[in-house]
Amino acid sequence: MGTLQNFEDMDIWKEARRLFKRVINLTEDGPVCSDFRFKSQIRQAAGSIMDNIEEGFERDSRLEFINHLSYSKGSTGETRSQLYRGYDMNYWPEEKAISLIEEYKQLASHIANFIKYLNSTNVSGNNSKEGNLKFRNLEILKSRNLKIFKS
Repeated sequence: MGTLQNFEDMDIWKEARRLFKRVINLTEDGPVCSDFRFKSQIRQAAGSIMDNIEEGFERDSRLEFINHLSYSKGSTGETRSQLYRGYDMNYWPEEKAISLIEEYKQLASHIANFIKYLNSTNVSGNNSKEGNLKFRNLEILKSRNLKIFKS
């Protein structure tokens, strides 16, 4: 039986963090710098993805985890929409927006696949003494190539 002990071990969290850093870099220079509200909004949406993965992981039940993963997936859509808005306001070139939008679509797909998996299993929550979220079928996850855990 495999045990996932930290949210930092999840590939979806790592991917959300990597993309968050790209949004930070995208909003550090150029005309977006003077639009403090928009800059803050897109950064908060991008950061919310990884934060909700973490918060759900740390909750006490599978259903709460699924709920927070759903919030996380919703934030991928919000971030994509803001990338379009930034492009429409001439804050960055189309190719930068499209590249990030496609990567956020992939992340949303990975989160959706994980939610489907959790809905189809009897995964326990953080009820163990060590506070671990136990996945009894890690090998199934890996064989399905769900991009959730480090290889």
